[in-house]
Amino acid sequence: MAIKLKPEVEEQLIGPLRRYWKQEEGEDLGELRARMFLKFIIEEIGPGIYNKAIQDAQDYMQEKTSEMEISCYAEEHGYWAKQKRTRS
Repeated sequence: MAIKLKPEVEEQLIGPLRRYWKQEEGEDLGELRARMFLKFIIEEIGPGIYNKAIQDAQDYMQEKTSEMEISCYAEEHGYWAKQKRTRS
């Protein structure tokens, strides 16, 4: 699955990417180069991060659904047992 960011998200990422490059490399990263670098990051590194996030979400949901048996359990056929306790 190809990762596609909304244009406004890409715009938000370009500034920090350029600032990081200036701070770490000591040179300006032009907007075109920044966009090309961001595209590389998304295509090369993004899928690994995406897959890890999906796996974490699946693990979380499996954990929560396994707890449903305990937290959402309703006692069956409890009317007569309750009647017996109240009469005793």
